[in-house]
Amino acid sequence: MSRDIHPTALVHPDVDLPDDVRLGPYAVVESDVRIGRGTEVRAHAVLKRYTTLGEDNQVHEGAVLGGEPQDVSFDGGASSLRIGDRNRIREGVTIHRAGAGRETVVGSDCFLMAYVHVAHDDRLGDGVIVANNVALAGHVEIGDRAFLSGGVVVHQFCRIGRLAMIGGNSKIVQDCLPFVITDGAPGRARGLNVVGLRRAGVAASQVRALKEGYRLLLRSSLPLPAALARMTAVADPLVDEMAAFARSAKRGFAHAGRAGDE
Repeated sequence: MSRDIHPTALVHPDVDLPDDVRLGPYAVVESDVRIGRGTEVRAHAVLKRYTTLGEDNQVHEGAVLGGEPQDVSFDGGASSLRIGDRNRIREGVTIHRAGAGRETVVGSDCFLMAYVHVAHDDRLGDGVIVANNVALAGHVEIGDRAFLSGGVVVHQFCRIGRLAMIGGNSKIVQDCLPFVITDGAPGRARGLNVVGLRRAGVAASQVRALKEGYRLLLRSSLPLPAALARMTAVADPLVDEMAAFARSAKRGFAHAGRAGDE
């Protein structure tokens, strides 16, 4: 792909564009922006200062990347937004840079659908899928290959674990366990994300181990320390990962719904 810069695109003279980048009509690239090879920025998209885009990204119409954080304590200091490779960022997505001296991070191979908002200091892993109209507050962390369905809202400082799935329109106010489906308002654990685990190539034996870990943590009525100890005895690395996530949850984690609430 050869470089293709529409004559109406506005590019700060200090920005060094690769030979194979594409900029659509009225795209805006401010100073202190770096764009990797093979990246396409479509019509009316805006790349704000201190934004770094890796290679082979698609930024669709009207997206705004690297805007100042919506944080009343922000004093205008330098911070950054760093985006990896091969991401699809659809129409109207907004991703803000972090507070002063910090960075917002989006990994590689993510798919952010239309009108997603990623706030300051968020960190998204690789392969994350975020459906339309999801709103992430500040300091949210999302693990690799998590899936957030449409309309989800996530409270600041929450974590969503690896290969988790969040149901549509859920209200997330606590951490969401890895490998688990969380749904509702407020979000409640609904079972293992079995489809996601199979698609990720997780062996059937490990899925069975995770079912036991899920039962111990969320269905056994054991006190948390005892449940975590029993999970360690399962001797499976994915169960260990779930236990470590639960142990480190500062906001608590979404527990299973009551009987009749699923």
